Amino acid sequence: MPDKNMKPIWYFVGLILIVTGGLILSSGIYLYFNPPDIKTVLADTHPNIWWGGLMIAFGGGMFLKTREKHSRK
Repeated sequence: MPDKNMKPIWYFVGLILIVTGGLILSSGIYLYFNPPDIKTVLADTHPNIWWGGLMIAFGGGMFLKTREKHSRK
């Protein structure tokens, strides 16, 4: 029988996605205000901002879903 104090793996995956997405988003914001001298083809779309925000949103959803599910048991 699993211990009730144990957290599911998706709780930690959500935390990892939040932290990694935060790092990517912060680097994207930095590059937005301090653009590099050499630009890539799609640099104007700012993919770091989009992907960082997406990772934070998905990780936050996983974190909150598993946290709420775990706290009800």
